[in-house]
Amino acid sequence: MAVPLPSATPQPRSRFALRWYSWLFLAGAIVYGVSWAMHWDDRGVLWVMERFETQAERQESVWLPDYHAVIDGKLLPGMEKDEASDVSYNPQTKTLFSVMGKNPFLVELSLQGDVLRKMPLNGWNNPEGVTVMENGQMAIVDERMHTLTVVKVDASTQQLNIADFKSYDLGPSKDQNKAFEGVTWDKRNQHIVLGEERPPALFTWKSDGSTLTGDKQKVATTELDMRNLSALAVDPRTGHLLALSADSHLLLELDEKGEQVSFMTLLGGFNGLKNTIPRAEGVTMDEDGTLYMVSEPNLFYRFEKQK
Repeated sequence: MAVPLPSATPQPRSRFALRWYSWLFLAGAIVYGVSWAMHWDDRGVLWVMERFETQAERQESVWLPDYHAVIDGKLLPGMEKDEASDVSYNPQTKTLFSVMGKNPFLVELSLQGDVLRKMPLNGWNNPEGVTVMENGQMAIVDERMHTLTVVKVDASTQQLNIADFKSYDLGPSKDQNKAFEGVTWDKRNQHIVLGEERPPALFTWKSDGSTLTGDKQKVATTELDMRNLSALAVDPRTGHLLALSADSHLLLELDEKGEQVSFMTLLGGFNGLKNTIPRAEGVTMDEDGTLYMVSEPNLFYRFEKQK
């Protein structure tokens, strides 16, 4: 009599073994999500490109990787609900001027971030950009009104009325709610540089430092690898342009040809920052190469280059 062979019923595979590909997909999605949230995609290519810069090229540039925060998130007192929107250095007074966007006013700051005076901006709606030009002239960009207004500020100024000054129409933007936000005076090339927030774009407008002539001209560039453009500044020593992005937590250096040179991440743990700059909205640089930033709602930063 034949003895029946034992059943060869296969053992069930574990649920984990059956779904390893699902776990792999989930892990990939998590890595992608974190990289997107931390904006690693904006910085990866730039970091690789920096490795190819020679020492001589670094010395001829701003070279942002060498900067370290010496004032990290100092509070601007009484401005918690005002939203610091931009900052600009004045070489004549050796002070800084910042605009507040939510409750429009201009504030003068010391280089240590101390408030010296506040000047209401009467008639402005949403001032998002400011730059010091020549002979006490400043340009203020209102994102909501799509205007650039050249104002005169001196030691006796207590307030500014938009009706007292000449305003220039910046025209429509692709996204009217994310329009012109960045502005800086480029003395070397005798023009204003303007920046649209989203999609990031650059324009120039000829000027003698007090009035604008002609019309703005769009700059053809593919170098603005950032999610939005918050502010602009020109290094007075090299003429290089600094472009700030709040959404990408990134400060980018462009040379006179508009090509990327270096970058600085604004995340906590880098460049001397204890915490991530929450929303960097303004940047400027003085003649010594010291870098200043403001962030919403009312934070002040100062960076110095490490020798």
